[in-house]
Amino acid sequence: MEHRIIAIGRQFGSGGHEIASRLSEELGVPLYDRDLVEMAAEKLGLSEITVETVDESVFNTFLSAYRYNGFAPRRIPLNDSTFETQSKIIENLAKKGPCIFVGRCADYVLRDNPLCLNLFVYASLEDRTERITKRYHISKKEAEASIKKMDHRRKQYYETYTDRTWGSIESHKILFNISQLGITQTIDTIKHLYSNQIESS
Repeated sequence: MEHRIIAIGRQFGSGGHEIASRLSEELGVPLYDRDLVEMAAEKLGLSEITVETVDESVFNTFLSAYRYNGFAPRRIPLNDSTFETQSKIIENLAKKGPCIFVGRCADYVLRDNPLCLNLFVYASLEDRTERITKRYHISKKEAEASIKKMDHRRKQYYETYTDRTWGSIESHKILFNISQLGITQTIDTIKHLYSNQIESS
């Protein structure tokens, strides 16, 4: 058996997506991040914008929290139906072959899958602020506000749909401090873990 799934949780601005992208390229393994929004939107028959609004967030407003589940009499919160749909997509993709997932509680969805390497990426506020200001060309103050908002959003989403604490050592197999290790060393370490799992399986 091969250890062929990598699930990456991340703080906003920590470099999690960059790490996933480079791993995907260097390992030759498909990456699923925003693709899951597109797939869920297609499954739900909704626009990508609508699904992206509740993606990785707990969103319960009077205007858009509910939708009818086909002809079923019960109503399902849009964020719940999005989570359920994305979870099924993640499970199906994991069965088909090697892949990398970013966020979307993939580590929890695949918690019973022995082939899943579950990681969490974090960094200092200073480093994350610098990364966000450069990426989005915004001020330090705006970057810090965005980090606070996105981290809260991801934490609330993760802890609503799992029985775990977002970013904790109890929830994830390995935590990577990017401020200490750097992007390249983190990638090399994950590749080493991935290769060793394949050899030992």
